[in-house]
Amino acid sequence: MTPPLTLPLTPSQTAGPFFGIGLPWPDGPYVVPEGTPGAITIGGTVRDGAGEPVTDAMVETWQADPDGRFAHPDDPRGSRAAAGFRGFGRCLTDEAGHYQIVTLRPGRLPTVTGAGDLEAPHLDVSVFARGLLDRLVTRIYFPDERAANEADPVLAAIADPERRATLIAVARPGTPDGFRFDIRLQGEPRDSKHGAGETVFFDV
Repeated sequence: MTPPLTLPLTPSQTAGPFFGIGLPWPDGPYVVPEGTPGAITIGGTVRDGAGEPVTDAMVETWQADPDGRFAHPDDPRGSRAAAGFRGFGRCLTDEAGHYQIVTLRPGRLPTVTGAGDLEAPHLDVSVFARGLLDRLVTRIYFPDERAANEADPVLAAIADPERRATLIAVARPGTPDGFRFDIRLQGEPRDSKHGAGETVFFDV
């Protein structure tokens, strides 16, 4: 009788680095065209566990429009946002680990429970980078949506206020339409050199 064949595990592959063919495209960071009325910018630096910039990461965003609707066939309500709004953005980090997305501010949207509750305005974010076996998923919330943020079930599930703060963007001084959101891939909850520690990521 022939013994059963046992094969070794296939070696794991990381999610980066990325080839510049097909993945990035010139208007990838523009969820809406430049100059769109009401457009905002959200950008920041992706850092590794040592606090060093990650220069070959890819940041993707997905969001609702200002009415809380998605520009996607699975949302039967349809998007009523300005022409050119697609809800999806993709930006590679530069030599300083920086990324930036130009978009519209999203509205509140129903929770998945369907109980009439609303989630606070936010962007869903996926991060791909060298050394990651899969994407990391997080969210960006807005600092001036305090009441909505306090009622958001996802933020409420994070008990530690310092950890919760890693999901809230910071307004850029002097730029009412600009927000900063740094992403820390690993690290302690609080970093003395760079401020906020490891970003909260979700198990999805």
